[in-house]
Amino acid sequence: MTAILVTNIGELTTNVASGGDPCGTRTDAAVLIDGARIAWVGPAASAPGASGAAVVDAGGRAVIPGFVDSHTHLVFGGDRAAEFAARMAGQPYAAGGIRTTVAATRAAGDEELRQRLAGFVTELHAQGTTTFEVKTGYGLTVHDEARLARLAAEVTGEVTFLGAHVVPAEYAERRGDYVDLVCGPMLDACAPHARWVDVFCETGAFTPEESRRVLEAGIRRGLAPRVHGNQLGAGGGVRLAVALGAASVDHCTYLADEDVAALAGSDTVATLLPGVEFSTRQPYPDARRLIDAGATVGIASDCNPGSSFTSSMPLMIALAVREMRMTVPEAVWAATAGGARALRRDDVGALAAGMRADLVILDAPSRTHLAYRPGVPLVAAVYKDGVPLPV
Repeated sequence: MTAILVTNIGELTTNVASGGDPCGTRTDAAVLIDGARIAWVGPAASAPGASGAAVVDAGGRAVIPGFVDSHTHLVFGGDRAAEFAARMAGQPYAAGGIRTTVAATRAAGDEELRQRLAGFVTELHAQGTTTFEVKTGYGLTVHDEARLARLAAEVTGEVTFLGAHVVPAEYAERRGDYVDLVCGPMLDACAPHARWVDVFCETGAFTPEESRRVLEAGIRRGLAPRVHGNQLGAGGGVRLAVALGAASVDHCTYLADEDVAALAGSDTVATLLPGVEFSTRQPYPDARRLIDAGATVGIASDCNPGSSFTSSMPLMIALAVREMRMTVPEAVWAATAGGARALRRDDVGALAAGMRADLVILDAPSRTHLAYRPGVPLVAAVYKDGVPLPV
């Protein structure tokens, strides 16, 4: 692989904390890529030579780490545009709409799902996302959950088993039997393709007791836990996540003081999903409260057909700044390093020697433009593992 020197960078976000700046911001900077890894970061005037290196002149533009989207649901059939239109007309959001997507997904063939997934991956890359997680959860049978996990594993190593998304209609009167299925045959079928186990711990989905059982079964099977929690109201999701050492608890819209304290005293990331609030007209999470308490905050797209049908991490940054009281540096950090922490990855989310060469050149002089110019396509170039991607 050819070495690449990206030079004449006006503003470089490294996410290597320096002098009280968690973004480790550098100006007049350069990055040397050697194969799939970063070999050197520093002042452009001091950039080392590399035999045969291709030189990329950033022209004074900003460079940031590739976005790390730690929460998506990208393998599904159909859409729920009619449900969205109804919400915009005043109908409240409820988790039960997931069953509509379950029916469409069960009816879709593997190749249809595979092609649609590939389209979403292309969409992610074009918007600067270089690392992403994909959940199951729209099959809810042993066969369908296993095939969703298998298809997801074709595009990412960050696959999450989410058989405990909702109780499917055929088990509506036999909840216990469905939890048994999730913790047994379904988990066994999906675990070979997955790294994570997740559960929707929420009114209308799974109780804290049911959620604990699912997560502990996944842990015994070698999967690491994460949790959907506290989205639709107060509940036990956050405290369950912290108690089990989950990598992240996602949504965190309704938090009691003890939830905030638990997150601040743990290494569980509070992953906020502002696209959901945008799409459902729910209250936005209070990121300021979490950050000021000392909790680690990430942001992700939650790309799914029901409550957040967007894959745009730049939009998540703009919403986090405008609606969740985050500063631009905090939001960019949360969308890169925060996402990496939510996936317990130490090789992405920052730009430093030895890290994966995943970076984005913005068509802007600073990262501030991601929030300052919402909706404008500012991604000029994307590199993943040192390879330029189509944008």
